[in-house]
Amino acid sequence: MRDQKKIAVIGAGPMGLACAYELLKNKHQVDIYEKDDRIGGMSASFNLDGINIERYYHFICRTDTPLFDLLKELNIFEELCWKKTKMGFFYDGVLYKWGNPIHLLTFPKLDFISKLRYALHVFFIGKVNNWDKLDQQNAISHLKKWVGYKAYTLLWECLFEYKFYEYKENISAAWIGTRIKRVAKSRTNIFTEQLGYLKGGSDTLLCALGNRILAMHGNIYLNTGVEEVTTINNHVQAIIVNGEKRFYDHVVSTIPLPFVTRLVPDLSVKIIEKIKGIANCSVVCVILKLRKALTENFWLNINDPEMEIPGLIEYSNLNPITEDSIIYVPFYMPKTHAKYTQDNALFIEEVLSYLNRINPAFTKEWVLAAHASRYEFAQPICSPNFYQQLPPIETDIKGFIMADTSSYYPEDRGISESIKMGQQLAQIIEN
Repeated sequence: MRDQKKIAVIGAGPMGLACAYELLKNKHQVDIYEKDDRIGGMSASFNLDGINIERYYHFICRTDTPLFDLLKELNIFEELCWKKTKMGFFYDGVLYKWGNPIHLLTFPKLDFISKLRYALHVFFIGKVNNWDKLDQQNAISHLKKWVGYKAYTLLWECLFEYKFYEYKENISAAWIGTRIKRVAKSRTNIFTEQLGYLKGGSDTLLCALGNRILAMHGNIYLNTGVEEVTTINNHVQAIIVNGEKRFYDHVVSTIPLPFVTRLVPDLSVKIIEKIKGIANCSVVCVILKLRKALTENFWLNINDPEMEIPGLIEYSNLNPITEDSIIYVPFYMPKTHAKYTQDNALFIEEVLSYLNRINPAFTKEWVLAAHASRYEFAQPICSPNFYQQLPPIETDIKGFIMADTSSYYPEDRGISESIKMGQQLAQIIEN
């Protein structure tokens, strides 16, 4: 029989919850600490005009095996639904259909050779299983090589500009490749994209997982931020909460790594420098509830000189959570960008000023509710050779391990990846 260990998990997002659940299955004593007033992290929900909805949109792909396995284990797999989704591309004032070979072939703004190169790139990325070579390449150079300068400028440039700003020239080709592949693998055929959602949204998973943890005698402390992780003889000793020392054999951090440097003063200089070397973009995510659907699309990529956004997500075209339309518009930018200091109301007004361009019938009378969520460490900047830049999960402090969304690289952030990483963290403690 394994020795029972006393373990603190910092952060009650999907990664922290999944880690705690695995540790409880192995009969350890587990306490989860979360500074927010609810579990879920970026997948947590709030009330928008009577609807319980996620602060930031999520969707499920057909490759999300760790999520599927957990849903089955929690007896909520039947809450998983699949829907055929549509994609649009708004270019220079015109809304085009997008997302399948016919739409590509009939798109009037690209020549045939550019279209062929674009299709070949998607095919190539879908076959990649080892990302080491693409990790060493620059995303923009890689895309220009495959699809050509014209197609890159028309289809990709705005996405890089309005997601990464000054970091756009320093993104790994592996990171962009895994994003393309994940969605490409969610197609039932070359003409049909199929994405998934949970009835009740991510709360369905979070509540089931949280309740299972409590039933297994784990503890979840909300509104309880950890102030420090203390060590003795280079081994975890305790955490400090509200000025009180609480002693543990192991501490697992699942919060953004920049916070860890403040919480764990005894980390080595080498690890601290690695953490500081990873830049992050923040996000202000505008969420609208409209009386009518804006478009028929779930995804809408945008390249329009009059609009300073790379796209929007009409979430209700995936998850019919309400008869009204739910739209997410994320503004990604470095926290140092002057625009980030704007009041939420200005971001909302900016989005509303764009919607009439997309659908001329739109008026502000359609708007039933509006909200903006903010998150400081929303997107790590995964630059070329990012594998080498990542700090180790197992630190030089015995008993202290750490991970955040950058640790998923080259995969992008997602609930399934969070679950997978949480399980890996638990396995490290077992070993």
